[in-house]
Amino acid sequence: MTKVLRPEVRKSEVRKRGVLRPEDLAGDDPAVAAQVIAGALNGVSPTWMNQFLTELDHIAERSQLARVLDVWSLSKAEAGRVFGVSRQAVDKWLSRGVPEERRAPVADLDATTDLLVRYLKRDRVPAVVRRPAERLSGQSMLDLARAGRTGALLDYTREMFDLRRVTA
Repeated sequence: MTKVLRPEVRKSEVRKRGVLRPEDLAGDDPAVAAQVIAGALNGVSPTWMNQFLTELDHIAERSQLARVLDVWSLSKAEAGRVFGVSRQAVDKWLSRGVPEERRAPVADLDATTDLLVRYLKRDRVPAVVRRPAERLSGQSMLDLARAGRTGALLDYTREMFDLRRVTA
């Protein structure tokens, strides 16, 4: 069983060891983990800390995009068509992070993906996003994404799984 320590005790142990290991944070509340990391990085310049946080954001964005591609079974070329860019641009986003102007659509697709995997079997998502829907005037969810209407797609998906609409 892993021993859970208060953040201030953890910080001192990490300082003594001189190394922060992943298991030092495993199972922690993210707020506690952030305190431990901040303690381990005590004395680091604010500029470096901001760059570090920016890189963590890029890692999170890359994983959002990779998850959408995986769950929707999109190739990089198909993803490029969704975002109106080349497959090489998508490849670059996966390795370096999503550009600022594309973060909102990626976040919309990630939130849409959250709902889809919550309410559907994961292996059915690719077919569902490609199937024309009457409520979308015969378009598919993927067509809506390709048209740049990711916000509308997220709204549609929320509505699709709004169980308050179901009457007994």
